[in-house]
Amino acid sequence: MNEYDSARMRDLLQESHNLVPTENPEDADVLLLNTCSIREKAQEKVFHQLGRWKKLKLKNPDLIIGVGGCVASQEGAEIGRRAPYVDLVFGPQTLHRLPEMLEQRDSGDTLIVDVSFPEIEKFDNLPQPKVEGPSAFVSVMEGCSKYCTFCVVPYTRGEEVSRPFDDVLAEISQLADKGVREINLLGQNVNAYGSELGDRQAFSKLLRACGDVSGLERVRFMSPHPRDFTDDVIEAMAHTSNVMPTLHMPLQSGSDSVLQRMRRSYRQDKYLGIIDRVRAAMPRASITTDIIVGFPGETEEDFQATMDVVRQARFASAYTFQYSKRPGTPAATMENQIEKEVVQERYERLVKLVNQISLEENIAQIDNSVEILVAHGEGRKDAHTNRRSGRS
Repeated sequence: MNEYDSARMRDLLQESHNLVPTENPEDADVLLLNTCSIREKAQEKVFHQLGRWKKLKLKNPDLIIGVGGCVASQEGAEIGRRAPYVDLVFGPQTLHRLPEMLEQRDSGDTLIVDVSFPEIEKFDNLPQPKVEGPSAFVSVMEGCSKYCTFCVVPYTRGEEVSRPFDDVLAEISQLADKGVREINLLGQNVNAYGSELGDRQAFSKLLRACGDVSGLERVRFMSPHPRDFTDDVIEAMAHTSNVMPTLHMPLQSGSDSVLQRMRRSYRQDKYLGIIDRVRAAMPRASITTDIIVGFPGETEEDFQATMDVVRQARFASAYTFQYSKRPGTPAATMENQIEKEVVQERYERLVKLVNQISLEENIAQIDNSVEILVAHGEGRKDAHTNRRSGRS
């Protein structure tokens, strides 16, 4: 989602102010930092980077420095107090207002802050996306209404708001007309698309409609929530030829008691049941996930429940995280915070298991022939070999 937002900022300012990207910060007239507040370290990196940019501001007082994204939404004017050389602070839902914020800054305002949640206005005020390579992101909805106890997203991106169906499909068709072959549909809870408008099957309808877009060869999506993962989505995936048999569905924990404290509205059996139905419909489906270790109150028994789910689900890969306190979330003040040494030891055991299963799943692919999409130039080039990489 942040990659998508960053690309749209670039498109927007190119259209409004003829600004073009530069690889060298010293050449820039405007420096924008798009931020994430999911993890504590990422938040601190924001201020470390701003500290480095301060030197450029001292050399060039006309340089405009802006901070956007979720840290901006969470911290607001506090960013200006901590880094007084920052000119603009804007949230994920107000990036479309960047041109007018730049104009305000030119008129002499000191710190300009806009971290409001104007719902769908953002998408009505963005230019058509530029095409770079055969793969592109398309945001279908914003925000989250689940309020998991560990997560800041509802507070930094607002509640779930879906884009109009026809607008999404028009953007996908325009990208395909320009040569894009793979679309990645984005949303904090992408399969809740349309639910707040009363259509709980809107996402499966969108997947099926993508199957009729001329020239579009691959469709992916992330990240779905197990609560909203209904059988019509599985059917649409299985029966729409260009929807890839791949699923990234966050687990977070395999323990029912931890899931309850996380305010995740599913339990182990439901999660594994979804995976069973996906694999019944698509036997070769590749399934990946997110897992948090060390959530407050997690016992060794709870952790073993997570390990059991990993063994049963056999994820192709998993993003594994040590629990990180986020200010303002209920979990940050829960009792029984787990000691770092215990979290680290459990994390290492989980990573070892995940890597072993990933290796076994990858070994099973040996001797298969697959078609690869190399999305960015030649793909990553190994420093010592002639290997290239792409996505099957």
